[in-house]
Amino acid sequence: MSAYWHPFAEMAKVKDAPFIVDRGEGIYVFDEDGNRYLDAAASLWYMNVGYGRDEIIDAMEAQARKLPAFHSFIDYGTRPPIELAERIAAVSPDKESKVFFGSGGSDAVDTAAKLARRYFSAVGEPERTVFIAREWAYHGMHTYGTTLGGMEPNRVGYGGDMVSDVVLVPHDDADAVDKAIEHVGPERVAGIFVEAVIGAGGIRPVPHDYLKQVRESIRSAGGLYISDEVITGFGRVGDWFAANLFELEPDLITFAKGVTCGYAPLGGVVASSRIAEPFFNTPGLIFRHGYTYSGHSTACVAGLKVMDIIEKEGLLARARELEEEIYQALLPLEELDVVDHIRRGVGALAAVQLQVGDDETLPARAAAACRHAGVLSRAVGGGGLQVSPPLTMNRDQVTEMGQLFLKGLTSL
Repeated sequence: MSAYWHPFAEMAKVKDAPFIVDRGEGIYVFDEDGNRYLDAAASLWYMNVGYGRDEIIDAMEAQARKLPAFHSFIDYGTRPPIELAERIAAVSPDKESKVFFGSGGSDAVDTAAKLARRYFSAVGEPERTVFIAREWAYHGMHTYGTTLGGMEPNRVGYGGDMVSDVVLVPHDDADAVDKAIEHVGPERVAGIFVEAVIGAGGIRPVPHDYLKQVRESIRSAGGLYISDEVITGFGRVGDWFAANLFELEPDLITFAKGVTCGYAPLGGVVASSRIAEPFFNTPGLIFRHGYTYSGHSTACVAGLKVMDIIEKEGLLARARELEEEIYQALLPLEELDVVDHIRRGVGALAAVQLQVGDDETLPARAAAACRHAGVLSRAVGGGGLQVSPPLTMNRDQVTEMGQLFLKGLTSL
């Protein structure tokens, strides 16, 4: 029995039989017996540029030999996070944005929530403490993210809400946001967290008009529009950020996953120039927040190389092409009794929605059957299977992916 405690795992089942992934190559991974699997989920949404990218590894090695990391508290810094922040700001909706780094997406969400509340305190509106979030949303598993999340199983068992002043609304009802604002009082609203395409909650896109209406509602109330792009950022939807694609001009953007594509842990928040202004121009005003590895030098070098690859290989455009290719490759699955429909996302995002009914075990069994057939996916909220492959996938590999899903689901 291993001493390792797996995240989100029923350890009574997993403890004696973990599935060991041994190595990766392109869009494939291999187990310890040498069996090959097409990674249709890009690990946990993040392997956008594929496995085995020597240019990233070489750059990280060179930085680690020179200086693996040094903290960036107060006036300390190293060159890589400064350079990466400039690159990220340059592709964000507000080119004058500032970037605050952490270690991952959950860090990013907690940072965004605290920054929003600290901002309002700094500008004389400390009563703005309420956040609105959406059902089916996933915003990480730190204390704020757990309460902001709209997937009920992730919220139970902790003795109620871990953070006060969070209101959940339906994920696709813009009028419900207006009602929530009216209920709590516009003067108390700090902001709303929005995934332009809900990820772990089932790959659930919403109309562009919904996003615009919600943004205008929250702005009219005086709150902040916070675009959670931990999944959708860095090419996944066909742009650097979904906020660019949908012209949202958010106040804050959270990011992680694709920024380093798993080659190192990294995440952060892009703060618009308006939100950053008081902290950068008011003597004595400090955002007393940060992590040991904020601005980790070697992780930021990985981020710089990932951005180089995305630009050089045209992966933003490739993600837009993959939207139709993936949908067409999965469409034949709708002929299976076990499949309800294929849910098309944006860019390289889709879900195989299963006919779950009363069989709550079906999604897990379906993911296991697909793995046995040679394609890796996982169950997402509402009884679907995640499809979010590396953006480097070619047409033949997309076809292969569809065939492997068909083989796996046919075996149920």
